[in-house]
Amino acid sequence: MLGWRGSWIPLIVSAWMLNGCGSRSAPAPVMELSEAKSFRQFEQMGTGETYRVKKGDTLFSIAWYSGNDYQDLARFNGLTAPYNIYPGQEIRLSESRQASTKSAAKPSGRTSKIKANQPVDPPKKQAYGGFKDAQKSTAKTEPDDFPRQVSDWTWPAKGKLIGRFSLTEQGNKGIDIANAAGTPILAAAAGKVVYTGNALRGFGNLIIVKHSDAYLTAYAHNSRILVKEQQWVEAGQQLAEMGDSGTSRVMLHFEIRYKGKSVDPLRFLPDQ
Repeated sequence: MLGWRGSWIPLIVSAWMLNGCGSRSAPAPVMELSEAKSFRQFEQMGTGETYRVKKGDTLFSIAWYSGNDYQDLARFNGLTAPYNIYPGQEIRLSESRQASTKSAAKPSGRTSKIKANQPVDPPKKQAYGGFKDAQKSTAKTEPDDFPRQVSDWTWPAKGKLIGRFSLTEQGNKGIDIANAAGTPILAAAAGKVVYTGNALRGFGNLIIVKHSDAYLTAYAHNSRILVKEQQWVEAGQQLAEMGDSGTSRVMLHFEIRYKGKSVDPLRFLPDQ
């Protein structure tokens, strides 16, 4: 009897291995930005110059997690809409030295009026498809380039703080603010809108604003977006209206990223 049972063991193991291999061939699901695996995957980017595409990646998600404008990544890599990429492809995260040397030779004419830079971890005292209804910018000036520093930060919305930042792998990578539908969503600092849309699952109707070469902010779950990509905005300017797109309740999910890494917004925003 032992010999009979032993003869079946290799067949059982073989069948198990075949089933396991078959499951791996299934297409990867669309990336959820809130998933810990996705977050950890992109946290390894650091300040590297390239990134190798994995299943589930999109140019939009790579741009967000590396702290870039997706249109800049498209330009760095010679990509055009709809920005198709494939697993194993190497994506440049910064402009090539040759290209940057050429652009540096051209005067930008930019004069910075920014005050002191906001530190990454200051004292506790400082506690992507467009929309048809996008409106024209109300900003008076349009800078030629991003400033080196961020000036003042302001709260992105009024309401009740219902979610705080967490350093745990599955923790909140920003803060959540609840209020009534239609509550104004405001730019937390002056900058340029680099993404509007809902191509990134888990964030609903999303806006991403770039404030400097190091800082990005994200505003998720909006009901109506009032700005468009490549539009320069002032601190406190209305970007959207609060909604519940991509979530179960009316709220704003707000994130600040420094060089692609999540930081606690309450360390930047003034006390209320």
